[in-house]
Amino acid sequence: MILPKIRDPRFITIRRGGTLTDQNHRLLAIWAAKCAKHVLRYFEKECPEDKRPREAIELAMAWARGEIELNGAKKGAFHSNAAARELVGAARFSAYSAGQAAVVGHVAAHELGAAAYAIKAVMAASEENEKRDNGRKECKWQQEQLPEEIKELVLEDQRNRNDICWNVFQL
Repeated sequence: MILPKIRDPRFITIRRGGTLTDQNHRLLAIWAAKCAKHVLRYFEKECPEDKRPREAIELAMAWARGEIELNGAKKGAFHSNAAARELVGAARFSAYSAGQAAVVGHVAAHELGAAAYAIKAVMAASEENEKRDNGRKECKWQQEQLPEEIKELVLEDQRNRNDICWNVFQL
């Protein structure tokens, strides 16, 4: 479970009583999709014919650009998660990352799930003595991709939810 029991109003859109603007919601989705795409190679190496996680990432981006309705992206998440359940290790975490990215439009706080699963994918693909360092490098790369408009929001979210995200943001 990567979502908090009490939802942070900063991750709830203004029209639903929170403080998140549509623009920042879309930026969160784009960032989550970048995180997922960065580790997609682990899934595609194991399952080169299975396009479900790649399609989920593409649908997340399409939603962020306003090209599709949310239900299209949610279907992509469902299919990517189904692909993940059949696997273990880095490939599984990569597919889960894509699934999380695809539902940021539905619940903005899934942005951290996409990032956390991506870090877990990198760590799972690493040799035992390199897991921690490679996880840190992936986290740093992700943070460097954050647009200024949402940077502090996401960094604070990482601090607040690190414990329910397998502590991957403070390795």
